[in-house]
Amino acid sequence: MIMQGKQGLICGVANKRSIAHAIAKSLHREGAELAFTYQGDAVKKNVQEIADDLGSDLLFKCDVTKDDDIKKLFHDLKHYMHHIDFVVHSVAFADKEDLKKDFHRTSRHGFTLAHDISAYSLIAIANEAYPLMHLHGGAILTLSYYGAEKVIPGYNVMGVAKASLEASVRYLAADLGHRQVRVNAISAGPVNTLAARGISGFTKILDIIPEKAPLRRNVEVDEVGDAGLFLCSPWATGITGETLYVDCGYHVIGM
Repeated sequence: MIMQGKQGLICGVANKRSIAHAIAKSLHREGAELAFTYQGDAVKKNVQEIADDLGSDLLFKCDVTKDDDIKKLFHDLKHYMHHIDFVVHSVAFADKEDLKKDFHRTSRHGFTLAHDISAYSLIAIANEAYPLMHLHGGAILTLSYYGAEKVIPGYNVMGVAKASLEASVRYLAADLGHRQVRVNAISAGPVNTLAARGISGFTKILDIIPEKAPLRRNVEVDEVGDAGLFLCSPWATGITGETLYVDCGYHVIGM
């Protein structure tokens, strides 16, 4: 029960197949108290069910494209949690039409939208979260993907937004480190989530990993969940500014 007495916020969990849900389960299993956000009414029922399953009645609506929503989220949260020990940021979006096009045809609006939701939202959330990590510091964790580093067919503008996200992790880590606030990312291997299935050719990627990765298999979502637990826990107090690959070793293969 390494997280006994710890409490924090899960931003962006949408359904039970998501990586954010796996991380939330691992945190809850080890004793953490959780609060959740949801983007809109379309996913509220799903998030409410997840919160209920994990013993939480703290559910907050937050549109991360609106600064006022983010400020209100943390204003409301502090009435229930006077301090927080971690935030999990699992928020990303790109227009499907831009994912279908060749990258050079990405629209200006689509480029801006993908970066705003997928990268800038981490900065905005971190800015409001760190004042609530005033007791013993804390951990901020976000989710990336190998497409931030290498070209993945069909990932397109999302890959560029994830590269921005990973750079933001490093700059935030440098900014907030003197407050003992750690900022890290997990770059998970392909997991069969609803979001991943929106990427053209995703099933082909799932077939390639077992052929190439050192462990000769795809990563399980619960393995990513436990890695998230580790980075949010006291076990990882010396780690910040890091992108941790949880992909069965695929990223080390140069072919």
